[in-house]
Amino acid sequence: MNILGIDLGSTQTCAILAQKDEEGHLNIIGSGKAKTQGVKKGAITNIELASKSIAQAAKEAQIVAGVNYDKVIVSVSGAYAKSVNSVGVVNIPGSEITIKEIHRAVSTAKHTANIPNGYRVIHVLPYNFKVNDIDSIDDPLGMSGNRLEVLTHIVISQEVHIKNLEKAVGLADLRIDNLVLSGYASSIACLDDSEKELGAILIDMGGAICDIVMHMGNSLRYNDCLLIGSTNITQDLAVSLHTPLKEAEKIKLNYANLSQEPENLVKVPFIGDERKINDVKLEIISNVIYARAEETLMILAKMLSESPYANSAGAGIVLTGGMTKLARIDELSYAMFDNKSVRLASVSNDKIFGFSDVIADPENACAIGLCLYGAGYFTPYELDSKDKLRYKGEPELSNKPIQDSLVFEEEKAEIKSENYTENSKESDTITLRENLDLLNVSKGKKDNLFSKVWNKIMSQF
Repeated sequence: MNILGIDLGSTQTCAILAQKDEEGHLNIIGSGKAKTQGVKKGAITNIELASKSIAQAAKEAQIVAGVNYDKVIVSVSGAYAKSVNSVGVVNIPGSEITIKEIHRAVSTAKHTANIPNGYRVIHVLPYNFKVNDIDSIDDPLGMSGNRLEVLTHIVISQEVHIKNLEKAVGLADLRIDNLVLSGYASSIACLDDSEKELGAILIDMGGAICDIVMHMGNSLRYNDCLLIGSTNITQDLAVSLHTPLKEAEKIKLNYANLSQEPENLVKVPFIGDERKINDVKLEIISNVIYARAEETLMILAKMLSESPYANSAGAGIVLTGGMTKLARIDELSYAMFDNKSVRLASVSNDKIFGFSDVIADPENACAIGLCLYGAGYFTPYELDSKDKLRYKGEPELSNKPIQDSLVFEEEKAEIKSENYTENSKESDTITLRENLDLLNVSKGKKDNLFSKVWNKIMSQF
């Protein structure tokens, strides 16, 4: 199975194509990036431009891989996401809890949740089960009881934002199989099992926003977002140094190398007349960069201190995303977060293989996490964005899209061509020849059965 993960960021669109083999290993076989257009602070402001960014990144990943995709997983920005908690309770008609009962309980939690108008459910994530009077059960499957209760964390996002995202992806000739909260995807990629069990706060520091999620035990317990990112540093540099934005971005990206030679002067083009060059001390650049970085981390620390789960993160704080590539950001973070454990993270190497440079780049954490989600690296149970119950060990889905396949009716083997499009790929659909062969086999079986019955009736006379 080939899984395409698409992270539509505010500054950059990242596409990762990964292949899941028969043993369940995931291997990156293609990657692509494009400058994001038509997106501001996580929201789509121009559907056509956003779709072009998506199409460009996805096409590049497919060209590198040399194969088509079977499944598409797309990130949902935390900028317009919220969460609510809900409880679901069901009676167990039999003596044993099956997947059906778990599905009923989680669905009940969703239907009884207080979802604000204009919002759509993205994830329903159970974090605690209770069977009869037994509490804090991780997995009730197979247990005996007559009452099942589940506590859930429900991630929701604005309906208009989701519709615009779906339109942009559709214009790029892609079909969404699942939507995943971007912070959730990053946590799948970067957190190990020990951190999840002890409780860890992951912050994905991107171009325009910082996604925050708290993972504890089996599930997410908290998600939030800060509308500040590395583009704010670029803007501060442009204003302070009187240089164009593109030059300020170059300085920011090259700062890690510049900081190795603090005595050198940096040549900075003057805004309005790029032929005029100013010599700027590195100390001035450092002050601008770290003033904004310090402010960002200070706000994040305040947000976390006000969270009900602030003291539950036994494994500390894990930082990822492009902004973490700033030199000495880990030292600054340690001071801002009251000396809590802070770790800079990229993707865990034991979860996915392939291009080492792609895996090591923290900018790709979300896109890789999307591929991992599509391969089954999700919480033990959850209702996904398609309202389907996902669980560990679920039957593998067919690689061929159902809506693109030719359908056979039970009573009449009739080929329906309404959903067949000229753009369908050979690898994604059953070919007409294959369908005709199946039709002939089906017809042959019916004819043989009818002949046997008829011959048996006639033999009685």
